[in-house]
Amino acid sequence: MGINKKVSEALNNVREKTPLVHHITNYVTVNDCANITLAIGGSPVMADDINEVRDMVSLASAFVINIGTLNSRTVEAMLEGGKRANELNIPVVLDPVGAGATAYRTEVAKRILNEVKLSVVRGNLSEIKTLYGIETQTKGVDSGETIDENADEFTIAKEVAKNFAKKLNTVVAITGAVDIITDGNTLYTAHNGHKIMAKITGTGCMCTSLIGSYLGATDSALIAALAGITSMSIAGEVAYENLDKNNESTGTLKSRIIDGIYNLNEDVIIERGRINEE
Repeated sequence: MGINKKVSEALNNVREKTPLVHHITNYVTVNDCANITLAIGGSPVMADDINEVRDMVSLASAFVINIGTLNSRTVEAMLEGGKRANELNIPVVLDPVGAGATAYRTEVAKRILNEVKLSVVRGNLSEIKTLYGIETQTKGVDSGETIDENADEFTIAKEVAKNFAKKLNTVVAITGAVDIITDGNTLYTAHNGHKIMAKITGTGCMCTSLIGSYLGATDSALIAALAGITSMSIAGEVAYENLDKNNESTGTLKSRIIDGIYNLNEDVIIERGRINEE
């Protein structure tokens, strides 16, 4: 079976199962994350109080941790929720937003890595390199580095992803102009998307929510990560193609990305997915 077909089957699974996806995420993109989860076919819940996190996670099919707007209250809820998810074998995805930007942010991300068994870690190149232990450039919560597929750095990024995945026994996904997704053995590069997506706050966060949705309906964390990233990237491509370039730009684009996820189907994934296995 081709990889595009596997991704399309994962989409069908989400829409059949309607997984409940519990998020503890940031207040900048929380609404977008909830809407993208609904659009793909999941059911979002965004509760972040530690007094109910164990009960709420117990109801979920997947748990999304996003450290975009950190505070000491939600950090403890993230850890408690992650540990409860581990007890129940509920998959957990971490988005280590801005790891490397401040000592506290990096410390929290590493604490989650150490205390919670993760199914997927999705970040940009700077975030993943920071957590792996390589000095890097981080600009706020945005990456100071990009991946040029033809440069030596791209080969290094693939090796970092594979080695980090093996170390954590998890799936590591580095998103950028070309996406890298690996479980330490199999490695995929995904080539969809459009550079204008970087001009919208929250595309990475929404991508992580999609991964969480797929995790809640798919046995393979590797396929879930690949499916979430490919879905987001295809939706971004389609949204850009459909813009009236004279009158519409990033505001309309965000809405159309959500529309693109809602309208995504098996045929679109099979036709448009540009995925290579290495």
